[in-house]
Amino acid sequence: MKGIVFTEFLDMVEQKFGYEVVDQIIEESKLDSNGIYTAVGTYPHSEVVTLLMNLSDKVNIDPGALLKEFGKYLFDTFLASYPQFFAAVDNAFSFLHSIDNHIHVEVLKLYPDATLPKFISHETEDGAMIMTYMSERKMAALAEGLIEKSLAYYKEECTIQTENLKEDGSEVRFTIKRIS
Repeated sequence: MKGIVFTEFLDMVEQKFGYEVVDQIIEESKLDSNGIYTAVGTYPHSEVVTLLMNLSDKVNIDPGALLKEFGKYLFDTFLASYPQFFAAVDNAFSFLHSIDNHIHVEVLKLYPDATLPKFISHETEDGAMIMTYMSERKMAALAEGLIEKSLAYYKEECTIQTENLKEDGSEVRFTIKRIS
């Protein structure tokens, strides 16, 4: 997993819970990296999961809720770092459709070793968007936070329903409907 995920996660933890909590969860996690990350480095996915679980225990917040909040936080990082992806379209559905076929293609040019989730999306006859998330990392809550924040960015009010297509969370369907 790319280091930007780790550096931004720890930045979010520091902003929301303070540096002491960052230090405590790194210390308790006993990581091979010792909690030292660079944005362009690559680290085991298991380390962010360990940090997340220790944060959940420390602050008594469900790990899924924390992961969703991290998705919202990460959106702002992506917006600041890659504004061209957001300026290229004028609505959330177009943006969400562009993730797999455009944004992830560009990310892989920059970071060929990145392992990215797969998103398949289409619109239904009634105008809803169906997005299917697929990843062995099982971080659909992170994707949901990113989706929610993208809807807010484009000022679109929508409902989001989630459905696990695989029990282990490696494949999740998001049904996104605009509120008229």
